[in-house]
Amino acid sequence: MSSKLHVMAVFGTRPEAIKMAPVVRVLGENPEIRATCVVTAQHREMLDQVLELFGLQPQVDLDIMRANQSLAGITSRVLEGLSPVLERDRPDALLVQGDTSTAFAAGLAACYHKVPVGHIEAGLRTADRYDPFPEEMNRRLLTRIAEMQFAPTAWARQNLLEEGIPAEDIYLTGNTVTDALRLILEQLPPGPPQDLVRLEPGQRMLLVETHRRENLGAPMQEICQALVHLVQEFPDVALVFSVHRNPRVREVVIPALQGRERIHLLEPVSYPDLVRLMRHAHLILTDSGGIQEEAPSLGVPVLVLRRTTERPEGIQSGNARLVGTECPAIRREAARLLQDAEHYRAMSQAASPYGDGQAARRTVEALLHRFGRQASRPEEFAPRT
Repeated sequence: MSSKLHVMAVFGTRPEAIKMAPVVRVLGENPEIRATCVVTAQHREMLDQVLELFGLQPQVDLDIMRANQSLAGITSRVLEGLSPVLERDRPDALLVQGDTSTAFAAGLAACYHKVPVGHIEAGLRTADRYDPFPEEMNRRLLTRIAEMQFAPTAWARQNLLEEGIPAEDIYLTGNTVTDALRLILEQLPPGPPQDLVRLEPGQRMLLVETHRRENLGAPMQEICQALVHLVQEFPDVALVFSVHRNPRVREVVIPALQGRERIHLLEPVSYPDLVRLMRHAHLILTDSGGIQEEAPSLGVPVLVLRRTTERPEGIQSGNARLVGTECPAIRREAARLLQDAEHYRAMSQAASPYGDGQAARRTVEALLHRFGRQASRPEEFAPRT
C-alpha cells in the first residue's frame, strides 16, 4: 500500500496540547503517515506556550478565541472554521483529545464530512451530566461520534463496553499526559523552584490550582477559608496558589489570600514551571484533571477539590482523595497528611495507574492497525502494581 495514511490532529487548549503533543510527535516520525496539525486556539496565549514548548508547528490555525466567549460561540466557530479544511484536505482520520468544546465540535465537524474520528482519553465518566460542565456531556457525545476509542485505563474501557461500544473499537493505551510529563522531566534543572517562589529552609509547600466552573463562587470561598486555616495551624507550611486568569476565580482568591504570611499567589505558570512546582510540593490541592493524573508519577499526594471525579483510579490506588469543597473536610484531610507520616508515606508511594510513557506509540499503532497498515493490535497498557 503506497499512499500514506493522512491523520489530522485537532486541539485548542493548553491541556489538550500537552496531551496531544506526544501523539503529534510520533505521527510525524512515522514514514507511513502524513500528519496535519490543526489548532482552534480556543485558549490563545496558553496554547501558544505549549506549541513553542514542544516545537509544534500547526499547518492550520483557526484562531477562534474571542473575549468573553460562550460555549455556543466556541462550538459554532470550530464547526464553521474546520469544515472547509476537512472539505479541502479529506483526511483518512481525525484525532481529538479529552473533553473540551474544541474536541466535541471538531468531532462533530468530522462526522458531518464522514471522516472517522479517534477519541484520545475516551471513556472517562462521572455519571453526572452537569459535573463537570460541559466536559461530561462533551465526552459522552464524542463517544457516539468516534469510531476509534483510545481508552487510557481499564476502568475507562469498561465504561465504554457498558455503554455498548464494540470491544474491537476500543484500544487500551494509557494516558498520553504521562508521555508529555516524561519529556518535560528530562529537560528540567534539578533542585527546588526558588526562582518561582522563595521558600524558607524546612518549609513544606502546599500547591493549589483550582479553576473549574462548578467551584466558582461559594465553593471557592470555602476552599480559600480552608487554606487560610491550614497556614495558621501549621507554621512550617507555605502555600503556593497558581491563580487562574478567569475573573471569577480572581475576584475570590485575591481578596481572600493576598498579603497573608506564607501564602504566595502566582500568575499562571508555564507547563515546565508547573511540573517543577508539583515535583517539589509536599501536597497538592486541585480540581484539575491533568494534575490528578500527573502527580502520582511524581510521588505527590493529591486532595481533589471536587464533588465528583472522572479519574477514580488515583483514589482507588491510594494516590488521591476526593474531599469536595467544604472547609472542614479540606482542613481535616490536609491536616491528616501533614501530621500522619505513615498516611502520607502510603499516598506518596503508590504506583501511578495512568500511564507508562508509551501511550502515544500505542495510539499511533492502533491507528495503523485500524486502517490495515499493521497486522496486530498494540499491546495493552498495564499499570505497575
